[in-house]
Amino acid sequence: MIYLFKPYTCYFIAALMLAAVSCNQKKSSPGLSGGGIAAKDALATMQVAEGFKIEMIASEPLITSPVDMEIDEYGRLYVVEMHGYPLDKSGSGNIVMLSDTNGDGIMDKRILFKEGLILPTGILRWKKGFLVTDSPGIYYLEDSDGDGKADIMDTVLTGFALTNPQHNLNNPVYGLDNWIYAAHEGVVKSRDYVQEFGDEGTEIYYPSKPDVVRLPKNASGRSVRFRPDQFKLEQLANRCQFGHTFDKWGHWFGSNNSNQGYQEIIAERYLTRNLQLPPTDPIHSMSDHLDAPEVFPTTTNPDRQIFTDMGTMTSGSGLTAYLADDFPAPYNNATFIAEPVSNLVHVDVLRDSGVSYAAGRVFPNKEFFSSTDAWSRPVNMYVGPDGALYILDYYRRVIESPEWMSEEAINAGNLYDGIDKGRIYRITPVDGKKADWMKGLKLGDASGDQLVKELANPNGWWRINAQRLLVDRADKNTVPVLEEMASGSNVIGRLHALWTLEGMNALQPSLIKKALKDSVAGIRENAVKLAELHLRDDPALGTALTALQNDEDIKVRFQLLLTLGSVSSAQASEARNRMLFANMENKWFQVAALSAFPLDANALLNLVLAKYKAGVPAYGSMIQRLAEMIAATSDDAVVHQHIQHAVVPRSAGERQSQTSMLRGLAQGLRNRKNNLSISRADQQLLLKTFFDSPSDELRKSVLQFLRASTITDDALRSSAVTRAASIALDTTLPDMKRADVIDFLSFGNPTEYQAMLQGLLTPQEQPSVKLAALRVLNLVPSTAVSEFLVEQWPGLTKEIRDAAVRVFMSDIDRMNILITAMEQNKISTNSVSFWTGIALMQVADDTLRERARAVFSKNAEEAKRIAKEYQAALDVKGDAEKGKAVYMQSCAVCHQVRGQYGVAFGPDLGTIHNWKKEDILANILDPNLSIMAGYDLWEIILNNGESLQSIIAAETASAITIKNMGNFEKTISRQDIKSLKSLSISAMPGGLEKNIGKEQMADLIAFLKRN
Repeated sequence: MIYLFKPYTCYFIAALMLAAVSCNQKKSSPGLSGGGIAAKDALATMQVAEGFKIEMIASEPLITSPVDMEIDEYGRLYVVEMHGYPLDKSGSGNIVMLSDTNGDGIMDKRILFKEGLILPTGILRWKKGFLVTDSPGIYYLEDSDGDGKADIMDTVLTGFALTNPQHNLNNPVYGLDNWIYAAHEGVVKSRDYVQEFGDEGTEIYYPSKPDVVRLPKNASGRSVRFRPDQFKLEQLANRCQFGHTFDKWGHWFGSNNSNQGYQEIIAERYLTRNLQLPPTDPIHSMSDHLDAPEVFPTTTNPDRQIFTDMGTMTSGSGLTAYLADDFPAPYNNATFIAEPVSNLVHVDVLRDSGVSYAAGRVFPNKEFFSSTDAWSRPVNMYVGPDGALYILDYYRRVIESPEWMSEEAINAGNLYDGIDKGRIYRITPVDGKKADWMKGLKLGDASGDQLVKELANPNGWWRINAQRLLVDRADKNTVPVLEEMASGSNVIGRLHALWTLEGMNALQPSLIKKALKDSVAGIRENAVKLAELHLRDDPALGTALTALQNDEDIKVRFQLLLTLGSVSSAQASEARNRMLFANMENKWFQVAALSAFPLDANALLNLVLAKYKAGVPAYGSMIQRLAEMIAATSDDAVVHQHIQHAVVPRSAGERQSQTSMLRGLAQGLRNRKNNLSISRADQQLLLKTFFDSPSDELRKSVLQFLRASTITDDALRSSAVTRAASIALDTTLPDMKRADVIDFLSFGNPTEYQAMLQGLLTPQEQPSVKLAALRVLNLVPSTAVSEFLVEQWPGLTKEIRDAAVRVFMSDIDRMNILITAMEQNKISTNSVSFWTGIALMQVADDTLRERARAVFSKNAEEAKRIAKEYQAALDVKGDAEKGKAVYMQSCAVCHQVRGQYGVAFGPDLGTIHNWKKEDILANILDPNLSIMAGYDLWEIILNNGESLQSIIAAETASAITIKNMGNFEKTISRQDIKSLKSLSISAMPGGLEKNIGKEQMADLIAFLKRN
């Protein structure tokens, strides 16, 4: 699917062709009658970064519903049209070929290359045709007779799931290593459309050679790579929703709905070679401004549904690295990602960050591309042979699927408006060159020598297509020219020449050895990967590799550590250990070292313990990883030995290693395929350590281990639980110890201690004690605790409320109590996080789900009612500069905007620029409509009879800090508090509108929207 959504926040294109479908919805007429902007006026709604210009090269009726494109070596543009969202599987998808016949830079001719596809999601030029992703398969389409229409259609791969369309197979990409990569996520089961989208897939295989290679069912929900001509097929370590890309060195980047870019650090082939290696997340989120960053749309009248998390990225798709040189710095290291819900394209710049990359904003408070038109839905991008960035605009009124919408919104009848629309835009520098490729290209007719020259082209389109053609032709006459390029002066030419030779099975070890000594780190890193492929043919490469163990570049050393993990020699093992200890503080080096096979985990653990540095947390992390591996696979005697090491009294510094050891052993026991018997003596020793150790961290580690191994001796467990109960009430003890012994009560019958634990939820108790009490109360098998929490809600502070919500969310009956409390206004909807609200609105129980949706929609409906009374302020176009003056006079006494202009008493208003104008107005007129968590007013009654009303600014184990208007703070000891109660009202006074006229209100809203 074209969007990258997780099941709890799914926004995908609700597009349906005029064919009959299985949803009984009233369909609105296609066209612009209900809104939208005509194609001829679209550019006027758009903003692009300074120094760039935008033009439209294609629009309806020539194209509709575009989701991907490919320009082939002859300059022919092929576009994937996906008309079937959300429910139409009748075969409405197309591949069309577009051309510009009059040379004006606008496509004016359309040839239907292939019709009858189900839900096509991507296209890639390959051999004489194209590979197209369309679950459940990947297909090869070719026009063999030159009429512009595909007359050959072969199934290359099959078995992929066809479930929730946003998570289907998509976007095939030709990699630097000559593999074809396809983005893919796991099954997301449909609730309402099981019949249409209930195919969870089979094993993945080549139908033409079904016995050659097979992947697990639906590739285990992972992305895949394959080489169709060699019948190679591999499952990758990553999952990717819609759109993935590579940098010029071959590093893979993916994305999902709320994460604009992550990197696969360790490939699947390394993670699976050592079966002892614990489950490891190989993905690194690159963003330095949150995984779901704040976005800055310019949409005039956004139409968001109840699942929309306003103001953040919720539909990231089409991640594209800019691999040309036509854009100015810093775009030479940029990645672009579309955000169709917010009608924009976000750009980040990548910078080196050790083994990985970090992604930072180019613009602090705006986007690279945005549209005021709420129907504009950029979903994918493409860097062309001209160095331009092409944006595919799916163009729809509604982008949410009916699966994730309220019944009211579905029944409104405009779900499919804009079904016959679609646009493609071209962005270039203001002085950028024209799209000469539209006049036709001759790359497909180029000689081998000419193709080799293109490997050094600064534009990645030319490089990768030249490489693909050379590998496809496999002309041995080009080998000498390629070898000359691989040793030449052009860096990027050397890189592509090496991989082209590899793809042609013509790369000589001597050339790899030379590349291992290259002056450019990126070449050396790739040379290590190439050497890995030839170690069996030339073992001497192993010696050449180990010479790089002290390479100045961390990415080279890291790849070397991964590659040497497959080399079974004393020399390789010594090199791996040296690199590990030299880079111990990098977690990825730890995982890379542990992935080696064969690996003696016990010997390495002893070495780490011998070199242990108490002040370096990384050593503890390595001990934990090794202990986990050992406990998961070793016998009783080995585990016993490490238990002894972990609990024998030691110095404070050594206790850090003991803590790490026990944590690792505990996790390893959880991962074991068979049970491990822990002796009674070891259980006694562990319990003694738990109750007597002065170390909070060691005590917690023992608790983790006991939970993983269980206390099998009933008498031992019973006496320990009794002891824990008595300690829990001893207020003279440190709160962390009390919290730990309260957690220990879970080994007994929590119901026996329900009254005692509920009694700990008082204002006088430390937060850690109350949180522990809630964790154990959550284990009481009834709804009594939830009912108690509703009664106590006014006296619970935010941290405790968050934990209480987790209790409510633990089963369906407790969720019912929470929703009932919200319906009765005993608990505000703002007391739960956005994601918890999403979970409630997606529960399996139909009645409960609709009740949840109704209660979370209530504020929006109330906002509309309140705003209606002040409609004039919404109809007037405000002046932001005048609005700033209104803000300074009426709002700055309690608020700031992005840390400026006022006093930080209430919430910072810099984040509400994405709100609808009517929502901003409604919250000004009624401050109690939507109280942000942490900013409600509390009443504190002290033991001396004094009464205070304030916001709680902070709390610790012994005190709370309150804050009043004017930012006056006061810290109060918990022992001085008699009662603490939320008043469930905003600290912001009402009646603000009495001092602000309608014109001034319009100005204020304009100011807040601008910021």
